[in-house]
Amino acid sequence: MLLKNNFIILKLKRNFIALIFLLFTISILIFSNSNLIAVKSGIQLWVTSVVPSLFPFFVATELLMHTNIIYHIGNLLNRFMKPLFNIRGEGAFAFIMGIISGYPIGAKIATDFRKEKICTKEECERLLSFTNNSGPLFIIGSVGILLYRNTMIGLLLFITHLLASLSVGFLFRFWKRNTASNLYSSSPSYTTNKTQATLANLGEILSESIISSIQSILVIGGFVVIFSSIISILKSSGITHIVEIMLAPFFNFIHISPSFIEPLFTGFFEITNGISAISNIVSRKLSINILITAFLLGFGGISVLLQVLSITSKSDLSIKPYIYGKLLHGIIAVLYTVIFMNVFPFFNFDL
Repeated sequence: MLLKNNFIILKLKRNFIALIFLLFTISILIFSNSNLIAVKSGIQLWVTSVVPSLFPFFVATELLMHTNIIYHIGNLLNRFMKPLFNIRGEGAFAFIMGIISGYPIGAKIATDFRKEKICTKEECERLLSFTNNSGPLFIIGSVGILLYRNTMIGLLLFITHLLASLSVGFLFRFWKRNTASNLYSSSPSYTTNKTQATLANLGEILSESIISSIQSILVIGGFVVIFSSIISILKSSGITHIVEIMLAPFFNFIHISPSFIEPLFTGFFEITNGISAISNIVSRKLSINILITAFLLGFGGISVLLQVLSITSKSDLSIKPYIYGKLLHGIIAVLYTVIFMNVFPFFNFDL
């Protein structure tokens, strides 16, 4: 009997992914009405928000990879990047573009750096841990102004998000510090297989950059739509409600309303929908809404994680530093937000 049970467990382990996919397919059929609305909403979100905000940055970073700008940034910032993050100066380009443009630009640039041998494997993994961030357009514009209707909340979340990112980068300077391939001269060295842009080949390079960017933006669009569908299924099937019942005693114990459980659970999968729901919860302690939002902005959600995995899977980079880094990012962002709320009265939004 024991042997038979072990055999069944082994079969389940081997076919776990197939069973998940089958269950997802069946759920789409069962909850087709609510799922159709969710998918339409996901497509609308992608078309109206993701494409306009990310596509130009994808093209811009692709074009910059065909120039010497990364080399010049490396020369300029190597004296700061090396002691702070144990990464050569060119890594600053990934951080700057990642913080300006948002998810998942930082991960894409770190992976491109690995493919082009601009940085070592260990350096690119360190870059993954802290350069893939929410951008100011999303945090200040979408979250602060549109969702919370308060620019100062957006500013607070962006400042603490940025500081948390830098803190994670500093902590990850010790990631695989003594690995053999990590021992090199501290001076920046820029080598790339990409064709350098000139007036003669500008049209060709622009076309290549646009095609590459379209492929990336389509993948992201697919993730947005699929996770909109997953969240809809979780709600329609009652799984979200079950999670809320299970976690309610704990939330009551820490004096946080259980009404935050469902949007937090949603945000764990996809941050945009989760943060939107959190901002709509009416609470006398608005700081709770803001702190949960700060964590989700730092963590990024499973949707962003899989987007990053789809990018890094084309290289030899490990996804582990990204996962550890984003969990740390969320926690540290919450700590910084608490500090700012208590130190600066104009950042205390409790009613």
